[in-house]
Amino acid sequence: MSDDTRNLEGDRVRMGSEPARFGDRPPPQRGGDNGFDLNRPTIVNLLYLASFLTGITGLVGIVLAHVWQDDRENEAWMESHLTYLIRTFWIGFLASIVAFVLSVILIGLLLFPVIAIWFGARSVVSLMKAQKREPMPDPKTLLI
Repeated sequence: MSDDTRNLEGDRVRMGSEPARFGDRPPPQRGGDNGFDLNRPTIVNLLYLASFLTGITGLVGIVLAHVWQDDRENEAWMESHLTYLIRTFWIGFLASIVAFVLSVILIGLLLFPVIAIWFGARSVVSLMKAQKREPMPDPKTLLI
């Protein structure tokens, strides 16, 4: 029995960890070189991209982005992504309303694909940078 205890203590020393205590938060999980890092901006991006298929997950994404934006535990790169994603949603939403109104004169029908491409491209760019944990260079830009 003492041999098992000694092995467990040796494992803890080698791993550099103490036993978890109640209420301790686990360290943030980071994917390896080939892994997928499921951080907050990535979750919002995936919800935005899934909205092309479901139509409703974009609303869940914007709610999460607003809730997570004021979290004190966010790193600077994460805050830049959340600002970028919130602006992406609201600008896309307002542009869609304008396109809907303009669809009466058929111009809006041409705007809907442009808005969808813009929205998707911004989401993919943010997703790629979020996987590398890089900040968005200019989160307040209208461009990609």
